[in-house]
Amino acid sequence: MKFERLSTDVMDSDLRELGEAVKKLANHAFVLGSGLGFGTSFIKFLASFAAIYLLILDRTNWKTNMLTSLLVPYIFLSLPSVIFSLLRGEIGKWIAFIAVVLRLFFPRHFPDWLEMPGSLIILLVVAPNFFATTVRGGIIGVIICLAIGCYLLQEHIRASGGFRNAFTKSKGVSNTVGIVILFVYPVWRLVLTFL
Repeated sequence: MKFERLSTDVMDSDLRELGEAVKKLANHAFVLGSGLGFGTSFIKFLASFAAIYLLILDRTNWKTNMLTSLLVPYIFLSLPSVIFSLLRGEIGKWIAFIAVVLRLFFPRHFPDWLEMPGSLIILLVVAPNFFATTVRGGIIGVIICLAIGCYLLQEHIRASGGFRNAFTKSKGVSNTVGIVILFVYPVWRLVLTFL
């Protein structure tokens, strides 16, 4: 009789501890999965790909008077760490080497649309470690991204003839959404930093 009560008490306490552990695990998974860290990294990926999209769009059919070469430092500062380290390593060095050789020895065969991506790869490869780690991951990089996003958004709205026209023109909607995403990432990051 004592043995049955003892085993029941031990089993109840084990089940309670297991229930508490499951609650803590679920709570931590919820915080990690839907929390601010996931949101920031998702917005960072989205902003980087929006900048790449706008850079490609500018080199193909979205000819504008804006200073779209600012997308290169924006991509440098907001590129996710996995892709950044991959392009900063041996793969990026080989791509930069090929771009420099093509530009030097075959300038007539080097397409104009490859100029900005080539300069981005070269910037990724040759940037000093201090700049690549400290500025890129810090508040200074976020402020630079914010300045670039503000400038591009303001110039795009001005070129479209107003905020309403930026969203109503058939070709301008995707450009406007991309530029707004460029603006949202640094604002979100600054809000999280100062909260």
